[in-house]
Amino acid sequence: MSVPPYDPACYYTATINDDRPRPVLAERLTADVCVIGGGFTGVSAALHLAEQGFSVILCEEKRIGWGASGRNGGQLHSGQRRDQHWLESHVGKAQARLFWDMAEEAKTLIKDRIARHAIDCDWADGLIHAVHKKAWLADEQREAEQLARDYGYDAIKLLDRDQLAAAIGTDAYFGGYRDAEAGHLHPLNFVLGMARAAEEAGTRIFEGTRVTDIGTGQPITITTEKGEVRATHVVLAANGYLEGLEPATEARVLPINNYILASEPLGERDPIPGNEAVADSRWVVHYWRMSPDRRLIFGGGETYSRRYPANVASFVRRHMAKIYPQFADARIDHAWGGTLAITANRMPYFRRPRSGLYVACGFSGHGVGIANLAGRLIGEAVAGDAGRFDTFAQLPMMAFPGGKWLRTPIQALAMTWFALRDRM
Repeated sequence: MSVPPYDPACYYTATINDDRPRPVLAERLTADVCVIGGGFTGVSAALHLAEQGFSVILCEEKRIGWGASGRNGGQLHSGQRRDQHWLESHVGKAQARLFWDMAEEAKTLIKDRIARHAIDCDWADGLIHAVHKKAWLADEQREAEQLARDYGYDAIKLLDRDQLAAAIGTDAYFGGYRDAEAGHLHPLNFVLGMARAAEEAGTRIFEGTRVTDIGTGQPITITTEKGEVRATHVVLAANGYLEGLEPATEARVLPINNYILASEPLGERDPIPGNEAVADSRWVVHYWRMSPDRRLIFGGGETYSRRYPANVASFVRRHMAKIYPQFADARIDHAWGGTLAITANRMPYFRRPRSGLYVACGFSGHGVGIANLAGRLIGEAVAGDAGRFDTFAQLPMMAFPGGKWLRTPIQALAMTWFALRDRM
């Protein structure tokens, strides 16, 4: 298998800092840890483990950051994918506090890595949450008050409708808030910067290396198309690309496709004077930000099969035009899709299916922070302290109904209902 190119339609490919390929694994090797997957989780785990003195081999089927980690909206949010009220009602206040603290740690981890490893990835402070239903404004205010009162988080400033419109250049929303400690970055350059740091710490990275089997013995034999790795520990970090590798995980983690465009440079028409990222309150989220060269990078719309829309630019443009009608006729210079993974309850899936095998995936659109934190928690668990990994692993996680063949159409029906609810 050869090393494939990055997606030429993606804006991040056009602005990549390091396009050098890594070799294909074509021999038999041994290591303390074999990591499967070269996205945020896998590269983060490799970096942590190598820094702790473990010998690490990372196998990536395509390229580092080729999947969702190098194609996403680049937004780093506070908290988990589910809010603190949901967490408190499902796991209790003490556990909800642990989840909050770890999400805060994830933000610090990202910023520290950028500084420590001199990663050029366009980091910018600030993220705005926009509310698309007037009836939901009271809930947003209660959430902000809860975070300040119970969690000591005072970085959120509520915005009324006029303040929000001035901040994001559209009156399509009823209000929202600005989170000063969240932010956004160039995700592909960030994961590539981490990969460079992992290699400098001793990790061996192989691209174009598809894993075909994970053995059950000890040490574990990881078979690839042209070689194999024997390792004491295995990290499965394939997220939306799990086919056939671990059935229990695959039943609980569903791949879906999401789509993004990058407009022509907008210059003085830039709608976000504070340069924050923006995400709205829809279940099928609209999210956007400005690039350093002042392009609108806008994400919107999902599909539930491996097939992309015939015209991705048109597919996303119709979502963008509802928010920014003034840019409905703007030239689209880049439009791309990517496969992420969701779980039924939208919390990430952490498990140890058997001795020596660690799984973390299903970040449900919240992976910039939590997937990177997952690498640290896996590193802790491999080193003998699995407490924080198990905080996630103890979350109940139902399989998607319908089995392998029916779960996708059933989920498509469910998501269609949520999309209708968003529009009502």
